[in-house]
Amino acid sequence: MSWKSLSSNNDTQGTASGFFNLLKRPIEIYVFIDPLCPECWSLEPFLKKLTIEYGRFFTIRPIISGKLTSFQQNKVKKPENLKKAWDSTTSRTGMCCDGDVWIENPVSSPFAASLAVKAAELQGKKAGMRFLRKIQEYVFLEKQNISDEDVLIECASKSRLDVDEFKKDLHSDAARNALNCDLKLTHEMEVESTPTIVLFNESEEDAGLKITGMYSYDVYVKVLKEMLQKDPTPAIKPALEDFLHYYRFVANKEVAVVYDWTEQQAKKEMKKLVLKQKAREIPVKHGAFWEYLGTY
Repeated sequence: MSWKSLSSNNDTQGTASGFFNLLKRPIEIYVFIDPLCPECWSLEPFLKKLTIEYGRFFTIRPIISGKLTSFQQNKVKKPENLKKAWDSTTSRTGMCCDGDVWIENPVSSPFAASLAVKAAELQGKKAGMRFLRKIQEYVFLEKQNISDEDVLIECASKSRLDVDEFKKDLHSDAARNALNCDLKLTHEMEVESTPTIVLFNESEEDAGLKITGMYSYDVYVKVLKEMLQKDPTPAIKPALEDFLHYYRFVANKEVAVVYDWTEQQAKKEMKKLVLKQKAREIPVKHGAFWEYLGTY
């Protein structure tokens, strides 16, 4: 499989085509992630912003890469080293990854967490994404062992899944086969590390473009526009309360990135919602999160 590089075809100019032409050539974005990868967690603000500004042009398909071998190799290292790596990611990206989990309550099996995501996806893509987000919150913020079945069931409940179905699917061949498909796709697309994003334009067989690692937000926009061969205007951002109502629980960093604010500005604006009793602040080890207080 051949891939375009980030710098290729920068001089390509899109031809004029209307909205219905875009419908015939949607962009599909494969996001290869590992539930235990702090860099994947740190990509969340950019994915939210990209979805809000340009989501009308693409669909996202999360793929559980599950670099299980590398995790087991890391596990041999001292927990202090894993803690240090997570805390370093926090300092670099601004998204809290509490490395103390490796000292206080280490995750015993990455396979269980990855399998649980696929079990959740059997209730629909959105259900799977809600569940993935919840287990990331549990491990990165609350230092929970997300390989423990009781913790996974609690996450399923808080993600508004059918818990009885989830319990059955957790041990099903369907979930295991789905995870195996993701791992096979990871191998076929030559994904060596997480996070990795691969963009496809369905109108071209060889249009796959792979981005390995984390970049600034502008790079993702540039690549998307290159795939579209257009320079579309970003959509108008929703009101802050609507944003929080939709996502329910967001990092101050996510608010800042989405609305092009400093983190201090984001906190000031969120405090206004706190005063209206629409939100409450959830302090974490590094920074703050905000929880919506309204009903679904």
